[in-house]
Amino acid sequence: MADGPLRGVRILDLTHVWAGPLGTRFLADLGAEVVKIEAPMGRGPREFPVNETLGGWIDGGPGDEPWNRNAIFVKLQRNKRSVAIDLKTDAGRETFLRLVRVADVVVENFHSVTMSRLGLSYEVLAAENPSIIYVAMPGYGIEGPYSQRVAFGPAVEAMSGLSDVLGYGPDEPRNTAMALMDAVAAVSAAGGVVTALRRRKQTGKGAFVEMALHEAAVSFCGPWLIESQLGKPVERLANRHPKMEPHGVYPSAGEDQWIAIACRNDDDWRALCSVVPGLDADADFATRRRDRLEIDAVISRWTSHRDKCTAAGALQTAAVPAGPVNTTPEMLSDPQARERKFFVPLEPGPTSMPGNPIKMQGISSSDWTPCPKFGADNAAVLKDWLDYSDEEIDELERSGVIVDRPPA
Repeated sequence: MADGPLRGVRILDLTHVWAGPLGTRFLADLGAEVVKIEAPMGRGPREFPVNETLGGWIDGGPGDEPWNRNAIFVKLQRNKRSVAIDLKTDAGRETFLRLVRVADVVVENFHSVTMSRLGLSYEVLAAENPSIIYVAMPGYGIEGPYSQRVAFGPAVEAMSGLSDVLGYGPDEPRNTAMALMDAVAAVSAAGGVVTALRRRKQTGKGAFVEMALHEAAVSFCGPWLIESQLGKPVERLANRHPKMEPHGVYPSAGEDQWIAIACRNDDDWRALCSVVPGLDADADFATRRRDRLEIDAVISRWTSHRDKCTAAGALQTAAVPAGPVNTTPEMLSDPQARERKFFVPLEPGPTSMPGNPIKMQGISSSDWTPCPKFGADNAAVLKDWLDYSDEEIDELERSGVIVDRPPA
C-alpha cells in the first residue's frame, strides 16, 4: 500500500457512488490499508447493455472486462485492495465479521437501515471488535423524519439551501448538477476517521461516527444561513459578490472563453484601472456598486479582445486577482498543475488522475497503485488478515461467496 502517516491503519470500505469512495481514497492516499468490500454485482454486469456508462471508460472502451474499466469507479479506487464477497450469505457475513475483528475502521454510505438488515449494524460489529471505528454516511442521518428517504447529491444540494443562492436572477435558481455535496461529505468523513483514530489512541475506545450527507451540505452553506437568521435578505447575485465590486466572469477572445476577475478593495480597484482603460480610479465601493453595469461593460470590452490567459497574466502582474476559466483539457495541461505534478498518470490510457492536494514530507504518489481489478485481492487479504488456508479460500470460491467477476 501507499506509504504515509496512516500506514498500518486497516479500513474496510463498503462505500459506493462518490461521497464514500472519495473519502476512503483520501485515507488510502495517506497510507491507510483500505480494502474495498464489493458485492458480486458491485461493478455492474459482465456485459453492459450499451457501449457507454456514466463517465465513460478508462482507455476509451469497455474492453473484455467492462466492470473493471468504468472511469468514474476507477478514479476513486486507487491505492485500495478489492475483496468481492457476498455479504448476504452466512459464509460471507462470517468472513466479513472476522475481517472486522482485525480492522481499525469500517466506512459505509448505505441507506440508514441497510447494514442492520444485513445483520452488520454498529452494535454487531462493536461486539466483535470493541475498538472498531464505524463511520456511517446516510443521506439524512439515522433518525429524524427524513431518515428513510433516498438521498442523492443534486437533491441534497437543493435541500441544503445552496441552490437558492445560485442563478442569474430571483426567478432562476440553479443547481451545480455535479453532486458537489458528495465531495464536501467525503472531506468531512475523512476528517471524522482521523479524529476518531486520534481519540482512540488517547482513550482506547472505538466510536460510532455519523456523517449525514445532508448535514455536510448544510455546513457548506454557512454565510447566507447566518444572514437569514440575522434578518437580512439573501440575494441571488450570480457572479457578483456582496462585498466586492467589480466581481464577475467576463468574456475573452474566442468562442465561449472567459476570465474571472475580483476586486477585493480599493487597492485592487486602482490596480485594475491601471490595466483597463476607461475606468475611474477614484470611484469608491458605493460608486462602483451603483455603476456596476457600466463598469462591467468597460471591462468586457477590454477582455473580449484578449486571450484569457494573456489578460489574466496582465492583471496578475498588477496584483489584481484574476484567472482564466479553464476547460477540463486546459485544467489538465495547466502549467501550474504540470509543474507541480498534481495529475498522476496512474491508470491506462492518456488521462491522468487528480493527485493528493496535501503536500508534506513523507507523502508521495511514487508508490501509488491503480484501481485493483474486481476481487483481485480476495486470496491475499484473507491470507494476510485472517490466515485463511488455500483450501478455505477455494471453498469460498466454489460456493460463490467470493468472486473475481460478476455473476453470469
